[in-house]
Amino acid sequence: MEIKTDTYSISQAHENNTIKLEGALRLSGMDEYAPIVALFNEVAASPTEQVILDLRNLEFLNSSGINILSKFVIKIRQKENVQVVVQGSQKVAWQGKSLKNLQRLMPTLQLKWE
Repeated sequence: MEIKTDTYSISQAHENNTIKLEGALRLSGMDEYAPIVALFNEVAASPTEQVILDLRNLEFLNSSGINILSKFVIKIRQKENVQVVVQGSQKVAWQGKSLKNLQRLMPTLQLKWE
């Protein structure tokens, strides 16, 4: 599945359950995030041992976007034996603090920095 606009793109690779987010997500509220939430829910419902969130090229994420990422991590946390790997970039200012907060929601979450 892929969601693409002028300002951001989100793609899912089924073979390794990677969700790649790129660009700037400045959507207004949860209604505009609905297609992204649907993609996250589809991944959360699939039988898998690992989910990779590739955020290295996600330059901006507003509070609504951080909220949907948090809810996704909580949903995955409820499944047994699923490892979440978040790939981030230290060059992107918002990621340092926000991605560490995801780790607080799911202590087994692995953060990999570029």
